[in-house]
Amino acid sequence: MKQRILAVLALATMIPALYLIFIYAPIEVTQGNVQRIFYFHVPLATAGYVSAGLMFIGSLMYLIKRDLKWDRFAAAAGEMGVLFLTAQLWTAIHWAKPIWGIWFAFDSRGTLQLVLYLIFISSVMLRAYLPEREKQAKLGAVFGILAMIDVPFNYLSIYLFRTQHPQPVVSPGGGGLDPQMWPAFIAGFTTLSFVYAYLFVRRIELAKVEEEVDYLSHLAFSHDV
Repeated sequence: MKQRILAVLALATMIPALYLIFIYAPIEVTQGNVQRIFYFHVPLATAGYVSAGLMFIGSLMYLIKRDLKWDRFAAAAGEMGVLFLTAQLWTAIHWAKPIWGIWFAFDSRGTLQLVLYLIFISSVMLRAYLPEREKQAKLGAVFGILAMIDVPFNYLSIYLFRTQHPQPVVSPGGGGLDPQMWPAFIAGFTTLSFVYAYLFVRRIELAKVEEEVDYLSHLAFSHDV
């Protein structure tokens, strides 16, 4: 039921969000239509931070309680991080090329975002290739902690260092967003939030089924032996 509600909310907000982003929002004076990537880029980047936070919570709770349900939670968050940061980095290169003349800026923000992406990928690869379930959880927790360490430095990098990235327009210290652009930004952020929540809940449910199948397969193998 929860998944169905999230799916309906995601679909219901998607059409008005696309209208606001591509039709209602004005064309940015200096960047032109390519600036519309902003309405996807920022929510996707935020989803990466959220994934790191959820992964950290799951990892920490596993280390405290040794309950594998928390490791499933952390693993799902790591996979969400891979998915949403893949999309975010895709928007980054397609925004950077026409504006900066380069596909990717290895400044502090870009580099730390890439590091976070690699942490998520490493976590997924670890779980795929390490057979022992307990070791998966323990080593996976390390990546959850590393991802969370990256986030504050990542976020604050444009305030602390001179970077290719401009000062933010929707957070403290920013130059402000055109009033007509706010509805498109909020709508895009809302839709991506519902999509994220739906996929995250679905992934956790699927992880439970996968674990049950693995357990039954192990029992069947042991019985045959």
